[in-house]
Amino acid sequence: MREITATGQTVEEAVNSALTQLNTTKDRADIEIVEEGKKGLFGLFGAKPFIVKVTVRPDPTEEAIGFLKNVLAQMQIPANIDATTNGRNVTLRITGEKSALIIGKRGQTLNSLQYLTQIVANKFSNQYLSIELDAEGYREKRKETLEQLAGRLAQKAIRTKQPVHLEPMPSFERKVIHAALSEYPELETYSVGKEPKRSLVIAPKK
Repeated sequence: MREITATGQTVEEAVNSALTQLNTTKDRADIEIVEEGKKGLFGLFGAKPFIVKVTVRPDPTEEAIGFLKNVLAQMQIPANIDATTNGRNVTLRITGEKSALIIGKRGQTLNSLQYLTQIVANKFSNQYLSIELDAEGYREKRKETLEQLAGRLAQKAIRTKQPVHLEPMPSFERKVIHAALSEYPELETYSVGKEPKRSLVIAPKK
C-alpha cells in the first residue's frame, strides 16, 4: 500500500502535493488530515502548515494482474496480460509463447488460476467482481465445444426419454449448457452435487 505525508499552506495544497508525488488521483485515494494548519499573524508569524496523509487505495484489477504475473513467473511462463473491464466483469487475457501451458486438461489449470485470481481481486474491491481468465482464445473455443456437446446430449435425452448426466464442470461452463438448451422446450436442465463436483443433468420434462 502506497502512502505519503505532505504539507501545504492549505489542505488542498497539501493534498495536491501528495497526489502529485503518488502519481494518482483524488478518487483513488484516502485522505487524512494529520494536523490543522494556522495562517499566523499577518500570514507570517506563527504560521503552521497543514499536514495530510494520503493513501492510495489498491486497484482490484491491478492487484489481480500482479498476483497472476507472480504465479506465472514462478511457473517460468513469460507472458503479457491485457485487462478488459465491463462493469463488474473483468477479462484478463494472457498471451505469450508458453501461455498455452497454463490451460491444462479441459482448462482445469486455467480454471484454478481464475478462481484464485478472483479471490485476490475481490479482496481489494468494495463490490463483487467476476474475473474471467483466458489464454490462446481458449474460452471461446471451449464455449463452442460445450454448445456442440449440449446439442448432442439434448438429442440423446429426447431419443431415450431418459436424463443425461454430464461430468462435473465449473458454474460458468454449466451456464453455457443451460443457455444452449433454452431453445429445447421439451427439456429441463438442473445441477446436482456440491462444488467442485457439481454437475449438470439434461432431462425430458414430465
